[in-house]
Order: sequence, then structure tokens, then C-alpha cells
Amino acid sequence: MWRRTATAEVVGVTAAVLLALIGTTDAGSCLEAKLCCPGRDSACVVQKTPINAIIEDPTDKPCYCDHACLKLGDCCTDFKPACGVIDCVMSEWESWSECDTECGSGMMTRKRQVIKTPVNGGKHCPSMVQKRACMGTRCPNYPGSALKETAMLLPASLASNRLSNESQDIRHNLKYRLSKEPVDLDSKEYCVLFEVMKATKACRKVSEYSLLREGERVCVRCDTQVMRQSLGFRCPGHGTMDRTTRWTVLSAPHCHGKWVRLESAGQQDGHSCPMCKKGAQFVFV
Repeated sequence: MWRRTATAEVVGVTAAVLLALIGTTDAGSCLEAKLCCPGRDSACVVQKTPINAIIEDPTDKPCYCDHACLKLGDCCTDFKPACGVIDCVMSEWESWSECDTECGSGMMTRKRQVIKTPVNGGKHCPSMVQKRACMGTRCPNYPGSALKETAMLLPASLASNRLSNESQDIRHNLKYRLSKEPVDLDSKEYCVLFEVMKATKACRKVSEYSLLREGERVCVRCDTQVMRQSLGFRCPGHGTMDRTTRWTVLSAPHCHGKWVRLESAGQQDGHSCPMCKKGAQFVFV
């Protein structure tokens, strides 16, 4: 008997006809044949032509009334209604919800309902919930612009000699200038501790940026050269507490990612990074 397997051999049937035999057939009726079998049962077949006949018309190929035909694609056309097979039916998607956080990165969701549950091996129900990222912009404790800023970084080693020779500081060469306001800016220097959430692979190729990888905590110092009066004498891109913001390395623009601000502190006993055991690894620019 011809059966839906890769080793089926039918005398006189060309390769083109064999391809035509694959799939759901239009021939035969499970209801008329009074057949409905569980699992895989080769005897649960409806066939117009004799068993040993050479099949020349693809519409005369056998069809099956066992539940395996749902996976093998050779069911008789009325198998589902005849055997009580019901596919899952879903409702339309609801509207997207509001962002689940008022400030910073969050998630929006939408749902749909099951109208009909699958019965007797019918198609299973797909996901009932979808999610997508969103950004909350209602941040009462921080300026709205802080979440949109991208921190520009350089290794702290490039700024280590700025006091002895200011011309060696790359940020000076980038024409950053101190504010002329009568404020002791040196006393306002501070460090920010971040946890890296995402980082591009390019960061791994340079040893100076190898710390910038997911899960690492890094300290970034805000020096006087970068403080802006318009931002309240702070460094642009210093982020907001417990909120995801972006960063990029000035000297390696392909190295960039996202991080979360965990802690910040000003100078204590002459040290601008008291919460950083090894000091600042990077500086804002």
C-alpha cells in the first residue's frame, strides 16, 4: 500500500507525480467511510482505487482519517469536522498599555483572548501577550533632558596629567572651557558609579575599554573641564539614578552601549571617588 513515507515506491509513477501526491488530498471522505482513528494508523485510509493499482490521477491518491495526518499533511478534506478536531481561535489584539514606568526604560504590553480552545489535536493557541520596550518621560526628580543625554567617555589615564600640563588633556584640546562663574568648581568634582547593561563587541578589542561589558560596574569622574553651568555645574550624560541611559567612547565611537546609574558622590578628604575602590576608570568629556 502507498503510504506517506520517504521510502514509498509506486510502480510507473514519475517523480513529478510523487511530488503531486504530497500534501492534503481532495479525494475521499472520513464521514462517508465512517473512519476516525487516534494516533497513526495505516489502516485508517480512504482510497478510491484498488490497493495494488498504479495511481495515475493525483486526485485518486489515498487520504487518511488518523490524527497523524495533521502532522503529515495527508488528511481527507473532511477529517477535522468528521472527527471533531477544532483549531484554536484567538481574538484580535487589544490596544497597547501605558508604559509600566514613569521615568526611564520600561515595558508596554497588549493581550488577546482565546475564543475557542483546541480539541482533539487541533492547532494550539499562540501567545496571548506581547511586550515591547518603552521610555517613561515623567521624571519629577531629574531634568527631562538627563535621560536623553549620551555620556561621552575617555579613559581616566588620558586626563591624569591635566593639572601638571593642561595641554596634555585631550578635553582641553577639544576646547572645553571652565565656567567664569565665581564658584569653586574643583570642590564640585564628583564620580558616578554605573552598571553596564549593554556594550558592543568593539569594546572588547581595546584593552582600555575591556571593562565596558555587560554586568561590570565602572566609575566615571566628572572633572571641572566638563562641568556645564547650564546643567547646574554637572557633566552632560551623568544619567539619572536607577534609570537606563546611553554612553559612547569618544576615541572609539564603535564602542557604545547602555548603563544604569547606581551611586554618585562628591569629594571626600581630597578624593573625588570615595565609593570607587580603584578610583575612576573613565572621565566624562
